Amino acid sequence: MHHQTHLAACPSPVGLLTLASDGENLTGLWLENQKYFGSTCAPDAQPGALPVFAQAFDWLARYFRGEAPAMTLPLAPAGSPFRQAVWDILRRIPYGETTTYGRIAAQLERQTGRRASAQAVGGAVGHNPISILIPCHRVLGADGGLTGYAGGLDVKARLLTLEGARFRL
Repeated sequence: MHHQTHLAACPSPVGLLTLASDGENLTGLWLENQKYFGSTCAPDAQPGALPVFAQAFDWLARYFRGEAPAMTLPLAPAGSPFRQAVWDILRRIPYGETTTYGRIAAQLERQTGRRASAQAVGGAVGHNPISILIPCHRVLGADGGLTGYAGGLDVKARLLTLEGARFRL
C-alpha cells in the first residue's frame, strides 16, 4: 500500500523543523541540517496542511515555552523491529529526565532476553526519524555527558536545558 507523504515546516528556537506525515500519523520530524535528514521521507513528498501537523505545531509551541505537553500525537516511525523497540523506550523517558545508552541496552535485554549493546542502541537512537517527540535528546553517555545527537550537541544541550534536565558538558 502506498501512502503519500506530506511535509510541513515549523519555525522553532532550534531552527526550522520539517515534519512529515502519511496523512494520519507523523512519520518524521527533522531539525534543519540534521544528520539523516528526511531519511524516511518518500521522494515524492508534497506540502500539505493536515490536522496532525496542527496538533504537532501546538505540541511543539507548548514544549518550546517550557511546558511538558500532556497530549500524545499519532506517531508512525519507519524502522526495523530493533529500532522500534529502542524508540518505544525513548518515548517513555519522562520530560526533564535522562537515561544512558547502556541502561536502554539493559532494558532491551530484560524485555527480549537477547543481548543488546550500547553501541547498537546508539545506532537506533541516532536514526530516530521523529526528533524531539521521540526524545532521543534525553539519552546521555555512561558518565552523564552529552554524546552523539544527529541535530548537533548544541541543540541537544538546549533541549535538555529547556526541560531542566541534568547533564554534564
